[in-house]
Amino acid sequence: MSNDSKLALIVSDSAKAQDGARALLDSHPWVPANEADVLVVLGGDGFLLHVLHDLLDRGINKPVYGMNLGTIGFLMNGPLEDGETMAGRVVEAHRVPVRPLCMDAITQSGQKFSYYAFNEVSLLRETRQTAKLEIRINGRVRMEELAGDGILLATPVGSTAYNLSAHGPILPLGSRMVAMTPLNPFRPRRWKGAILPESAQVELRILEPGKRPVAAVADQKEVRDVAVVRINATAEKELTLLFDPGFTLEERIFAEQFQV
Repeated sequence: MSNDSKLALIVSDSAKAQDGARALLDSHPWVPANEADVLVVLGGDGFLLHVLHDLLDRGINKPVYGMNLGTIGFLMNGPLEDGETMAGRVVEAHRVPVRPLCMDAITQSGQKFSYYAFNEVSLLRETRQTAKLEIRINGRVRMEELAGDGILLATPVGSTAYNLSAHGPILPLGSRMVAMTPLNPFRPRRWKGAILPESAQVELRILEPGKRPVAAVADQKEVRDVAVVRINATAEKELTLLFDPGFTLEERIFAEQFQV
């Protein structure tokens, strides 16, 4: 980025983000998003994911700098300090490429849906009945039956979110790996999941779908009563996040692994 980069401000509807935007409006000559070189996003992680998905849907690839005015803000940067400018922050920021997973889901009625996920794709039981899944990787059956609450596949960016809460592994950025983590597995009870190369083609088939309905969720998009779900990483949909020096996403991933 250069000092001449044009910046656009995209703000969450939350009161906190709106207040923060008012404080920034006069600090920089903002431009409309379609004219900008960089998008500055105010809000939380959920709103940032919403913006990334909107860019994908519109076929736009512009670097995104997030500023935390939400709750956790793992994917965001901190607020401006006294004497700092937004232009200066953006110029010094590090670029981090993020690749989404593509989820292709087919429902029991034969409908087909395709959605992208920057954090994770989750398969979750819809009722009190345990979900039963067959796991295929690169066309080969690797597990004939997984019984439990479901399963998820997480990107390195998403490995510290739902995946970590489900006791899945944290993946370093740039590892080009995907974490496959079971959710409360009943059979096989001691299976902890797997780490797969990003190139792996994953297919999850729902066993007894009529009795044991399963929903598939790609970040914020849900498909209910699925029969088959296919998941793979998509390099051609890569986007870019910007992070402050010393507060990079990679540093935060390291920190998560050494918390006590």
